Formats: sequence, structure tokens, C-alpha cells
Amino acid sequence: MSVQERKQRERASRERLIVATARELAEQQGWDAVTTRRLAERIEYSQPVLYSHFRGKREIIGAVALQGATEVAVAMRAATAAADGPRARVTALARAYLAFAERHPAVYDALFQLDGGLAYAREDTPEPLKDAFAALLECLSEVAGDGVRPELFTETFWASLHGLATLTRAGRLPPEDTARRTELLVDRLAML
Repeated sequence: MSVQERKQRERASRERLIVATARELAEQQGWDAVTTRRLAERIEYSQPVLYSHFRGKREIIGAVALQGATEVAVAMRAATAAADGPRARVTALARAYLAFAERHPAVYDALFQLDGGLAYAREDTPEPLKDAFAALLECLSEVAGDGVRPELFTETFWASLHGLATLTRAGRLPPEDTARRTELLVDRLAML
């Protein structure tokens, strides 16, 4: 292995450590607790080392969001692959999405609430974000209905899921009714 390859591997390893530490800190204490000073202390590197990887917290949030997009896409695809029939697939998709939002609130915030410097719904949208949307579209396009663009239906269904996730987390909707809300969403919006 060349010196250059070793340095690249070490750099990638430091980057993964920074992102994992930021994510852990955000999940434990919220994104306000994630500062470059605290990250530097936790990973035992200087702040200039952090800045050599990320220009600041915004880019770190973006890196966590990209990880989260990959993870939620995998979770949704796994849930829908195990389901039989359109109704079961859409229900599994909705449950997997809402479960991800509940289990990983800081990652969900990085994806959809905070400014991570990422482009959404544009040509230059990063691939992990496009793939997460594709995971929704793959399942929902089969139930969009005649004369309805599958992308538009997927955006509407996703917006509904996001609203349920956000309002439940904020204590605006009682969590004990999440399953019933999911059924209503599938029954009425997807008309299944």
C-alpha cells in the first residue's frame, strides 16, 4: 500500500468518526449540542483537523443526512420486499418510514428539518437523497391511480408521512394512534 493510499484511508476513517460522533451526540443531546469544539474533544482531534474535513456544522449535518437517506431507503425497501400485495406494501412502507423517524430523530432532523446544504428535488440532488425518494416511488407508483403522475402522488404521500412523523414527535398527535393514522393514510390517500 502506498503512502498516498494509507493517507486517503486514514482521512476517510477520520471522516467516518466525525460523522458517527456528531450523529451520536445529536441523538443523545440534540443538534444544538453538536459543536466543532465538542466534536474535537470527543474524537480527540483538534478543531483544525475537523475543519480539514468539513467546513462547519452545516456540512456535518449534510453528511449525517446522506447516511440517513441511505438507511431509510434500505429500511423501506426491506419492509416492502417482505409484504405481499399493494396494500401490504404501502402499509409496510409507511410503518418503516415512521419507525425510522421515531428511532432516529436527530438523523430525521438532519434529513428534513435542518440545513445541511443539500439540494432536494433538483438536478444536483445527491444520489442518496434521490435513492430514498426512489424507494418511496417504487412502492407508491403502483397505487398512484389513473391519470395521476406517480411522482406527484409519491410527494403527497411522503408529505403526509412527514407530517405524521413531525407532529407525533412534537407531541401534537398522540403516539398511541399512529397505527390507526397509518391505516387511514393507506385507506384514504392510497385508496387501498
